[in-house]
Amino acid sequence: MIPKRSLCLPSNLCLLFLSKPKARIALAAMAIPAVLAIVPIGVVFILSGLIVNLMQVVSFIILRPISKKLYRKINKVVAEFLWLELIWLIDWWAGIKVELYVDSDTFQLMGKEHALVICNHRSDIDWLVGWLVAQRSGCLGSALAIMKKEVIGWSMWFSEYFFLERRWTKDEITLKSGFQQLEDFPMPFWLALFVEGTRFTQAKLMVAQEFAASRGLPIPRNVLLPRTKGFVSSVSQMRSFVPAIYDCTVAVPKNQPPPTLLRIFRGQSSVVKLQIRRHSMQELPETADGIGQWCKDVFVTKDALLEKYFAKGTFSDQQLQNIGRPVKSLIVVLLWSCLIGYGIFKFVPWSSLLSSWKGIAFSATFLVLVVIVMQILIHSSESERSTPLNITPQDQTKERLVQK
Repeated sequence: MIPKRSLCLPSNLCLLFLSKPKARIALAAMAIPAVLAIVPIGVVFILSGLIVNLMQVVSFIILRPISKKLYRKINKVVAEFLWLELIWLIDWWAGIKVELYVDSDTFQLMGKEHALVICNHRSDIDWLVGWLVAQRSGCLGSALAIMKKEVIGWSMWFSEYFFLERRWTKDEITLKSGFQQLEDFPMPFWLALFVEGTRFTQAKLMVAQEFAASRGLPIPRNVLLPRTKGFVSSVSQMRSFVPAIYDCTVAVPKNQPPPTLLRIFRGQSSVVKLQIRRHSMQELPETADGIGQWCKDVFVTKDALLEKYFAKGTFSDQQLQNIGRPVKSLIVVLLWSCLIGYGIFKFVPWSSLLSSWKGIAFSATFLVLVVIVMQILIHSSESERSTPLNITPQDQTKERLVQK
């Protein structure tokens, strides 16, 4: 169900919008640029997505039964033609600046090896930041993720993302099956896992702090308590063919608004800091309890890093790498825009779409659907709408931060 509110206004601003005429005019003026951007961008993204999905369907039906390896290689290229549109949004439309801190040896390995990626879930666009770094590393089309089933998209399904139902009896089977499928993956892949299970908000932090305080555990200040079942399963199943874990920490400067999809559509820039530490999979303990404890240790360290950054402004002791701003995403968006624009230009006169009221109504309905789809995308990315933090009885006995 779509929330009954303006596309481009957060709920607290909507109250102001309804109660104060001057504020209503000002906020409406702020919303216009976003709407003007959302409609054409949405048309290109949706239509190009349908084209990409069609290509993936054909490839899945014809090529996969013959050669799974060939199918995966082709799907990597095809999927990138869609995902690069989102990279363009970050790089060229909004000018988001991603500062990547990582040692030179790890930087050289990125995109050349399989890796399990774990990260704190700090902002609404963490996944886009991950895609951007994957694109710079040459593995955007083989960047996978373990995510909630309700986030499913056809391009992600064809690209072999993992979709979970948050019921361990089913999810354990899904994970094991997915890991087995990845054993013969022909290209370097990244598999992202947000072990906190949901995006960070102050309300969720308070729940985590209350739980930690009630059990005499270290009280987190900048991260949520990690839920380690999925991580333990990932390491146990993949350590034989995945050589590394990339421990990522995302931070957003306190003196700027947090980056969101809505701000990106408005063309508003932000700075996102990302530190990556590489851990050899062989360094991890062999037992399930040991693996889970290792993950908890990592998040204690991550919390301390963020605390130091917010207190002193010093983020990382790793080397700041220059990741540039390649023109590839810009070229792809220009190609899609020209192709779809030409198709619409030819289709409208041929179909006499705008020569009747039915045709005009159909066109208007399509544009409204575009706005609704983009609205759903924006709203689903908001931290306030993410999954509530639920510490189950199982979590209370097993999901404990290491005491230091």
